Amino acid sequence: MSEILTKLEAADFINRSFKPLPRSYGDALVEAAKADSRIVALCADLVPPTETDRFRDELPHRFENVGIAEANMIGIAGGMARSGEIPFCHSFCAFIVKRALDQITMQAAYPKLPIKLVGFLPGVATILGVSHQAIEDVAILRAVPEMAIFEPSGPEYHAAMVRLALDWDGPVYLRMKRPETPPPPFEPRTLSIGKGVIRREGGDMTIISAGLCVAESLAAATTLGEEGIDARVVDMASIKPLDAALVLESAASSGAIITAENHSIVGGLGSAVAEVLADEGIGLPFKRIGVQDRFCEGGTTPYLMNQFGIDATAIADAARQVMRRKG
Repeated sequence: MSEILTKLEAADFINRSFKPLPRSYGDALVEAAKADSRIVALCADLVPPTETDRFRDELPHRFENVGIAEANMIGIAGGMARSGEIPFCHSFCAFIVKRALDQITMQAAYPKLPIKLVGFLPGVATILGVSHQAIEDVAILRAVPEMAIFEPSGPEYHAAMVRLALDWDGPVYLRMKRPETPPPPFEPRTLSIGKGVIRREGGDMTIISAGLCVAESLAAATTLGEEGIDARVVDMASIKPLDAALVLESAASSGAIITAENHSIVGGLGSAVAEVLADEGIGLPFKRIGVQDRFCEGGTTPYLMNQFGIDATAIADAARQVMRRKG
C-alpha cells in the first residue's frame, strides 16, 4: 500500500510541476530584462521548474541553457558580469549552492560581481528526497562575504525578489518556492534590503520566520491568540543582511522570541537571530524551529513540514514552551 501511495505522490508531483502556472518570478524577470538590456538568464537544464521558459522564448539571444553544469554556469556568469552584464543563474537550491560553492566564492563573491543565484526547491519541500533537499544552503552562503540572501514567503513577493537582487551591489542568493497550484489573486508587495516585515502585531512574544514558515507562523499565531497568547509575526525575507534593529526591538517589546525556518537549525535564520541577541548581551526565552541536524526524506510539502517539526503545530508548541519559560 505504501508503495502505491509513493507512486501516486510522485505522479502528482510531476503533474503539479508542469501544469501551466503563473510565473510570478519568471514574469517579473522578463519585465526587468526588457527594461534593462544588461540582464541575462542562465539555466542548468531546469527551465520550466525555474520559471525561465518565458525568458527563453521572448529573449532567446539573452538566454543560455548550460545543461546540468552548475559550476560551469557560475564561471560563464562571471565572464558575463565582467563584460557588463547582470546574469541571473537558475537551478534547484541544493544544486546551485553545493555543486558550485568554489565558483560562487572565487568568481562571484570575491570580485563582488553582480551574479544573481536563483534557487528553487528550498529546504525539505520536495518529494525528490535528500539529493534535492537544501537544508544547509543558507548556512553555507551566510559565511560567504559580500553575499546577500533573500527568501520570499509567497508569490506576492516574487517580483520584489528581482528588484532586491538588482538593488544589491554584488552577488545575491534568492531562495524561491514555486507555487504548486495557482495562487489566489494578490497584489505584488515590496521589500527592502536588510528589512523584515511585521505581518502580525503582538506583545507577548515574537515569531521570526522566513519562506514557507511564514504562513505556518501566522497560522500558529492565530491558534495562540485563541489561547490568550498575543504573538507578533515577522517575515524576515532579508536573511542577510538581517534586520538587527527589528530583532532587538522585538526582544525589547515582547521579551521572548522563536525563529522558524525551512532549513537546518544549524547556521540559518535562527542562528543569525541568536547572534544578534548574543552580541548585544540580551538574554531572553528563545527557541529555534527548524530541521534538527539530520537528513530528511521525500514527500509532500505538508507531510514533510509536519514530519520534521516546522509546521504551525510545532511552532505553536514551541511558543507555549517559551511562554512557560517567560513566566
